Amino acid sequence: MEEHEYHLAYQQLNPHPCIFEKAILSTRCSCGHCQRLNLAEREGAACLSPTVANSCAELLTQLRHHAQFALKLSSLTKTLPHTKAMKIQGGGLLGLQAVLYPHLANAKQVENISALIEQIITRYGQFNQLPPSEMLEVIKFISHYQVRGH
Repeated sequence: MEEHEYHLAYQQLNPHPCIFEKAILSTRCSCGHCQRLNLAEREGAACLSPTVANSCAELLTQLRHHAQFALKLSSLTKTLPHTKAMKIQGGGLLGLQAVLYPHLANAKQVENISALIEQIITRYGQFNQLPPSEMLEVIKFISHYQVRGH
């Protein structure tokens, strides 16, 4: 299957890709609103909730914004290299989990992204309301995130 044909088929199969697809496919994160898919020996992840997808998009925008300096990103408008996207997604989610649940600071996985997002909204109201000290802690997780598991 040619790459162009693959992308067309994937868009038809998965009209609502998971915002945190890279983190989901790494098996370090999971979500109650995610469905995994397979097409031509490749995996994908779909979001089953438009409301959750919107919240995830807002969160990822905030994570990208705050990680810009730490990851030496000159622009947030272009597509990120895979490694930097993985650091933002996986490291950002693990960092947020550690901030909200300090006893999970050494965890290697996020069990439910949507539950984590609900907790952030409950505690802070909006993603941009996280205190600077807590966002700095999240940025540390992003900076130190290892794409390949140990």
